[in-house]
Formats: sequence, structure tokens, C-alpha cells
Amino acid sequence: MASKLIVVKVGTGSLVKDDGRLDLKSMKRIVDQIAQVVKKGYKVILVTSGAIAAGIAELNVKPNPNDIVFKQACAAAGQSILMSHYRGFFKTHGLKVAQVLLTERDLADRVSYIHTCNVLDRLLQIGVIPIVNENDVTSINEIIPLTKGQKINFSDNDILSVLIANAVEADLVAILTTVDGFYTKSPEKPDANLILVVEKITPKIKKAAEGKSKFGRGGMKTKIQAAEIAMRSGIPLVIANSHRENVLLDLLEGKPVGTLFKPEKKKISKIKKWIAYGAGAKGQIKVNQGAKEAILKGASLLAVGIEDVSGRFQVGEVVSLVGPDDREFARGIANYTSEEINLIKGMNTSQIRKTLGYIRQKEVISRKRMSLRREKM
Repeated sequence: MASKLIVVKVGTGSLVKDDGRLDLKSMKRIVDQIAQVVKKGYKVILVTSGAIAAGIAELNVKPNPNDIVFKQACAAAGQSILMSHYRGFFKTHGLKVAQVLLTERDLADRVSYIHTCNVLDRLLQIGVIPIVNENDVTSINEIIPLTKGQKINFSDNDILSVLIANAVEADLVAILTTVDGFYTKSPEKPDANLILVVEKITPKIKKAAEGKSKFGRGGMKTKIQAAEIAMRSGIPLVIANSHRENVLLDLLEGKPVGTLFKPEKKKISKIKKWIAYGAGAKGQIKVNQGAKEAILKGASLLAVGIEDVSGRFQVGEVVSLVGPDDREFARGIANYTSEEINLIKGMNTSQIRKTLGYIRQKEVISRKRMSLRREKM
């Protein structure tokens, strides 16, 4: 496989022992492989979990999985420990690392998203390995209920790894876990079979992915969600066992490793990838049936087709579009604020000019800055 830029995601289960403490031998084995990959000419971004587990071990407190603030406190203690080990292991190979902590809001905001892309690009240019993790200390997606119409963009490092891959236009995503790949059912069952290649995410595959991991928040379900985003974005994704000897090297040499999720051939522009998967929605616009049908056929959204607005958003922010059934069918970048749209909803162009005194754009959302949504996971 001739990939040049790879995003490697390592889950908590691959980094800890049975008692929940960091497994330094496993960490070193993964780092040694990444170092060899880099020396072969590839660029690598590492997306890692493990901060909370490291913090629990460091603080020597009993885990309380239902206490979010407890987890955040453990992450605060564990993040520096995690990075210290990574820095030491990479240093033995003459490689430098940089920590990049992100929240869902960092990728949802267009300016922050662009800055993140620029920083990652610069680090790669100067030969530094970015180590990315969700900022569990300040991330609030599990604590504060969202305002109506708002939707976050990720809540797990599996999804984050693919969003990062989209941002930097990576050639491959490798999700390293504790199983050999994706199975027809739980790999603990004797009649489970490993699937080598997936060309389409089907309801059957989604059903087989149910269940959570022992240490991480995700499990196989979020990996399939990540795979679906990667496939639609034109990026191959592989789920493989981190404990397999030379798993990354074998993968890049084209050997059959884990489960390959093949990308769709249809290309999606970078802005539409961000709208669809990275942005999150700052508000919601409800349209009538005629407007929905027109958009599905390729039209832009005009004010005359708008019935209602939820949430507060500014020009340039992404909003969710729902039909009369209140189901989301698209997302797009707004040309007007939520306050303006409330004033002009249902109006034609001449009425808009009389109401606002100006027309910023004829379209409330241009079709070129809109992404249709597919059936959700």
C-alpha cells in the first residue's frame, strides 16, 4: 500500500494491562513500529487514548465510570504521564513529538479547524509526530445537554481519527485495537468469522458491531461509524490487532492484515467533508416539503421554503436542515444569521429586501456549501 500520510489510532485497550494500568511494553512496541514506518518515508499522526486510565493508576483511586468529572480529573493527571512515556520512547529513535488536544468545538468552528489543519501540516513538514487526543478535561459533550438544533461532531477517538484524516487528507487510517479485525459476531463466540474486506456498511454489519470495550468509551460500534465516514470520504481504513507482530509494517507492505474498509470512488470536496462530518451543527432550519425535494434534486435553500429556525448561529456557521418530519436530511453553511432568517422565513426576494433593507445572498444556503446526509448509524 503506497500511502504517504497515515493516521494511526490506538485505543485504551491496547495501552493498558488487565488491571487498567499503562502497559509500557505495548506502548513501546507501537512506538517502535511507528518509528520504522517514519524512517521508511511515511508521515504519521498518532491519535491515542489512555489518559484517563493513566490518571486512575497515578492517583490510585477506585474507578467511577459514571462520574464524568472524576474521569476529567483523571485525564488531567494522566495526560502528562501518557505524553512523557511517548516522548521517551520516540526519543530513542531520534524523533520528536507534539501534543495536540482537541474538543468537539475545535473542529466544529471553521477558523479553529483551519488553524488545526495548519498546525498539523507544519508539524509534519518539520518532521515532528503529532500525538492527538480528545481534551477530556474541557470536553463537555457528555456533561451539558445541547441546545435544540445543535449537534456535536465527535465523541470518541475513533471518530476523531477519521476527522483528522479528513482534515489533513490522509491516505490511510489504521485503527489498532485488541482484536484481529471486524468479525461477523463477537470474536469470543466460536462461530465468529473474521471479515477481511468490507465494501459497504450494511445494517447487518452495524448490528454485529454492537457492544462496548472494557476500558474505552467506544467499542466496535464507533469503529464502524468511523469506517463509514472514512469510506464516504474516500479514505481506506483498517481495523487490526495492535498486539500482532509488525502489524503496521505488514499493513503498509500490502499483507492481509485485519479488516480493510474500502473507500468509495466518488470524491467529496474538502469543504463538504468538513460540513458533513467535522463541523457539527450550530442550529436547525426546518423547511417545507417542496424545499426539501428541490434540495435533494440539487437546488439551493431559499427563504421562501423555510418554516422555522432553532438555535442561534452566525453567518458562516453550519446548520442542520430538517423536513416536515423533523428528520435531518442535509447540513450547510448559512449566509444569514438565525435572527435574520427568523425575519425573512417564507419570503421571496423582493420581500427580503424590504424587510432587511439588503440582500446578502439570494440563497440562505448555497447548494455548493451543503452536504446531504445519509442514513445515520
